[in-house]
Amino acid sequence: MVDAVTVLAVALLVGGVVGTVVPLIPGGLLSLAGLGLYWWGSGFTEPGTITLVVLALLGSLTVIVEFFGGSIAARAGGASWVTTAAAAVVGIVLMVVTGPLGLLVGLFGTVFVLEFVRNGELEGSTRSAVYTTVGVLASTAIQVLLTSAILFGFVVAVILF
Repeated sequence: MVDAVTVLAVALLVGGVVGTVVPLIPGGLLSLAGLGLYWWGSGFTEPGTITLVVLALLGSLTVIVEFFGGSIAARAGGASWVTTAAAAVVGIVLMVVTGPLGLLVGLFGTVFVLEFVRNGELEGSTRSAVYTTVGVLASTAIQVLLTSAILFGFVVAVILF
């Protein structure tokens, strides 16, 4: 028989995967919550220590990518810290108002304009804006892979064995 803690833990883990593609839902944190809930519900015995540590590290990496992936990409493209911070604020506001497309357009536009004003280079500004936008998309893909790996690892380690 499946108990309520297991069902809720799996729901949180599935929510973690879904949360990586749905704006404003912290997929990595949901995955970590699912792991923690199940571990607590099992009396801190399941999953095993090694499995728990590996899955928790993947969850922590997901959180880092979720919060800093776009910033890292912007910096890799040559954007300043001020531009990166401004783009994050504009992107979040536009995402709330217009959805994911607003996030991408806001990031691209903000980075492009601020970098062009800062250094007057069309090519450099475009490169920074493209890096930022592609970086946000890539970080989402990485988050999906990481949270899916957590869910798969949990199912294999806990439910199948």
